[in-house]
Amino acid sequence: MNYSESKVLQAFELYTFLARDGQAGLESMSLYMADDSIRGLVDSFAHHVDCVIILAGDKIYMIPKTKLSPFHVNNDYIKRTYLKSGATNADIYLLYFTTIILFGAFYDSYQTLEPTRDFIGIDDWARMVNERISVLMEHDEEKLRSLEKEFSYNWKQIIEKWEDMNDIKETAKRQSGNTISRLSFMDTAKRFLIDQELIEEIGNNEVILTEKAKTIVQRFFMEVEYNKGILEFIYQWEEADKHAIN
Repeated sequence: MNYSESKVLQAFELYTFLARDGQAGLESMSLYMADDSIRGLVDSFAHHVDCVIILAGDKIYMIPKTKLSPFHVNNDYIKRTYLKSGATNADIYLLYFTTIILFGAFYDSYQTLEPTRDFIGIDDWARMVNERISVLMEHDEEKLRSLEKEFSYNWKQIIEKWEDMNDIKETAKRQSGNTISRLSFMDTAKRFLIDQELIEEIGNNEVILTEKAKTIVQRFFMEVEYNKGILEFIYQWEEADKHAIN
């Protein structure tokens, strides 16, 4: 397809905004939606750097689709910016795991397209993480190793990292400098997700999903092509428990 010079320049200008900031405002979103040529060009530019364009609320976002994308937030950046010095890949695994649990908490199954709750408290989030890890601990080591190959998540490291954290509340007067409480880690996860514009605080130590997060969950987390069945895997026991009760 042939594009006029003005269309190419407009599309490239929008792409450069997205490449620089990861997002653009209502005016850019309106241009993207209104013009098929510009939309096609921007989508093509994004595709060539392993990204996708999503619309959420009154913003347009460019989201990395794979780890190969130059716009993917790498582990070293996350360690430097959000985690304690000396953080390892186990901290990253746990951070991703807590994120999956948070998203799952807002939906009543891994196939639900719309959230079934409005907000969640950090304490409840931590409790859900603990419940899911307790289920993982029911598997023997051989089973965990096979699951690690299937889902590319180091479940054993996630379990060990969580278990190494104590449950001392942040208001405790004395706490070893070498230990980190689970609530402290949850606060780190919360800060990371706020910075990524995936959740917002609403007071009372509670958070809500942003429109960006809802769109990402619908488009990626609910598609087996992208989530590789991980949400089904994590929550399958919960469904089994419900059926057993009924």
